[in-house]
Amino acid sequence: MSFKVNKGKVKSMYFGSTASAAIARGAVVALSSGRIIAALNDTPPSSIIGVLDEDITSSDTAYITAGTPVKVTVPVEMNVVWEATVDSAGALTNTYQGTYMDLSTDDDGLSVDTPVSTLDTVFCVGYISATKGLVILNTGPKGVIA
Repeated sequence: MSFKVNKGKVKSMYFGSTASAAIARGAVVALSSGRIIAALNDTPPSSIIGVLDEDITSSDTAYITAGTPVKVTVPVEMNVVWEATVDSAGALTNTYQGTYMDLSTDDDGLSVDTPVSTLDTVFCVGYISATKGLVILNTGPKGVIA
């Protein structure tokens, strides 16, 4: 379960960690008070910065000490396509192409929900299987240009 780049220009940037926050590699992350957090299903899309490039576990310095730099893959152009996992509560079909979805209510930033669309966090651009799809993160002030 995770997000990974499928197509588009990205780069790695470092952001400060949040103390006592375990986040899995491949999770969509956002900024909160200048520190990264796993993006939740109610995180405003404009707060999302990218996808975490490393695991943060309870034994890591990034978990113990706030502000420890952690690597995040960030899009540097509009409409970067990500391969995303669909959570077990729903199944992706090719009819979801061209629709918006939100991050999973699992609140770990690792998957999307179907057919949930309140915040329109991702825009589905491709079907791979019932558990995988291609999406664009609807981030920043301009969001997706469809």
